[in-house]
Amino acid sequence: MSIMKKIAVLIYPYFSLQEITILTSCLTLWYGEKIDVLGSEMKLYESEDGFFIMPTKTLNDTSVLDYKCVILPGIINPLPALYDEKIITFLKQAKDTNVLIAAISAAPLLLAKAGLLDDVKFTAGFFMQMIDVFPFIHRENFVHQPLVEEKRIITAIGFAFREFAMAVLKRLGYDVEDKFMWPVEKTYSEKELTFYWNDSDYQEFLKDLEAYKKD
Repeated sequence: MSIMKKIAVLIYPYFSLQEITILTSCLTLWYGEKIDVLGSEMKLYESEDGFFIMPTKTLNDTSVLDYKCVILPGIINPLPALYDEKIITFLKQAKDTNVLIAAISAAPLLLAKAGLLDDVKFTAGFFMQMIDVFPFIHRENFVHQPLVEEKRIITAIGFAFREFAMAVLKRLGYDVEDKFMWPVEKTYSEKELTFYWNDSDYQEFLKDLEAYKKD
């Protein structure tokens, strides 16, 4: 019996939660996916906006081949991750595999160093001088677009976080409307914004509530 592969989010110092939380929320709350949070070490990692996240696994405990999709959030300062050999070694394992790799903002730098973008068109949210500094970035493959999909790699600039989420969900086989997470464009009636549980969910809530009342 084959084991259903999960999804991973790779974190590192100064990673961006904002760029991936639409995607991760939909994966877990809408579609019931299980997400492993991976880091080089079992320690607290501080996001760019000051949240602290603990990985559920270290890169020593797993392989990229354990996952059907690996998500890389953006990085306000990419250097700590870029020079973390555990991260680069982990990503190199995805070369010529069926693992879907999704990287946003400056995270494609990590893919480039791992050799995953050698023959793949991509975009990224980094300053163009980095192409001159880092020889592993292939200028001819860089596309000046918000979102680029080629082979099993999805890349995006940070402001295209909605489009990024939608692209990943679609590649994972989920039916996502084209206006997914778009701004509110209509005036709603009171009826449209009045919500009720179905009976089974309501009874489950009441059962949970009773447990709290007993404390």
